Amino acid sequence: MKNPIAKILGALPPGVRLVISGTVVLGASAYVYMALVGYSLGTEGAARVTMLWTVVMSVGWGLFQPVELELTRIVAARRVAGHGSLPAVRRMLLLALGVLGAAMLVLAVAARPLADHLFKGDLTLVVGLGGALAGLAISSVSRGALAGLGNFGAYGLQLAVDGGLRIALAALVAVLGIHSALAFGLILVVAPLIAALVGLRSILADRVPGPAVAWRELTQGLGLLIASVMLSQLVVNATAVSVRLFSPRSSLASDALVFALAQAVVLARVPLFAYSAIQASLVSSLSGAAAAGDHGEFRKVFTRTTAIVTAMCVGGGLPVIVLGSWLNPLLFNAEDLLNPLDFTWLVVGTLCYVLATVFGQALMSLEQHRRQLFGWALGSVALVCVTLAPGDIGTRAELGYLVGSAVSAAVMLWSLYRSLPSRPSSAQADETSADGQHRPVALRTS
Repeated sequence: MKNPIAKILGALPPGVRLVISGTVVLGASAYVYMALVGYSLGTEGAARVTMLWTVVMSVGWGLFQPVELELTRIVAARRVAGHGSLPAVRRMLLLALGVLGAAMLVLAVAARPLADHLFKGDLTLVVGLGGALAGLAISSVSRGALAGLGNFGAYGLQLAVDGGLRIALAALVAVLGIHSALAFGLILVVAPLIAALVGLRSILADRVPGPAVAWRELTQGLGLLIASVMLSQLVVNATAVSVRLFSPRSSLASDALVFALAQAVVLARVPLFAYSAIQASLVSSLSGAAAAGDHGEFRKVFTRTTAIVTAMCVGGGLPVIVLGSWLNPLLFNAEDLLNPLDFTWLVVGTLCYVLATVFGQALMSLEQHRRQLFGWALGSVALVCVTLAPGDIGTRAELGYLVGSAVSAAVMLWSLYRSLPSRPSSAQADETSADGQHRPVALRTS
């Protein structure tokens, strides 16, 4: 009889097993890193590093995860057509550096307001934020190329090196007794840059010739995708930021709540880290099926992935609801400010968010970037409305995450239903061209 775990792994998109170990290390690094921050710095310093982490994971991922996803889609489609990846990789790297330059300009102009509102006046953390954005820009191009090429071994190794360095460097800072928020912040710069070198050899080894990729092909979806991911990151990371913005910044109680709530979100988002092991392969598989017009394979990969991530969120979320209020002070040295109901809102919000992410990336694979953006836009509006309602700011922030994620998921599922073709009849499925070759039924992309 087949092992249940083997059956689950067999149902996942190809390449997932090669990414899991790297994802585990990278996911674990978030918990170890924040735990060392909590025990090494005081409440105020830990709150500042928490805000740096949150902004890097929201704005940084919002700007550069689209680079990875769009490059994965384009390279996977080029593989189906028999074209090499390097022309697309080179131009996407230039595009990523352009986005990075624009972000650096904004940081330079708005450095003082950002420092005052987010980092309690610490300008050095604005510098750390700029460095972390540079690390994400380079590493996103490397990961996107590797995923599109189907080289998930090197992809997983890059994740593992990134996570391993975060753990090792944070432990070194703690052991040396360096009580500096900037020292912990610079780890977010060094780790992704070094990890990006891991995949370079595999990317350069692709010598398959192919035509240059048009700038329009790179940019027409990327702008919409950046907007979508920025809004998605607003939804998933707004909880702690909302508390910071709508509570007195000079209050130690506010600092304690920001830190406690941010770490509770990290606990509730365990399934999101697990989904990272599926994401690259999911986009590659769906994009390849869409390019080939194989909507049967597209449906199969999408349906199985949706079922698996739902099971992961339920299985990983229940222990967090039961144990979260005990684990938060134990693991992160956070104050005991949250109860099981707080964790319930965060866990259900994570389930809805992961489903919205799956639905959105399926739309992206069909080149339905506008429908993906529309879903995240409506979810963001719902989040803002709930967050600005009367009541306790902590509860409003938690419910904003839940409602915003649920609205986004519902809208994108409906859009996906409208985008996919109906199942072909047996006559359509057997339709062949005059020379006897099977003609695939195209996926609907209008």
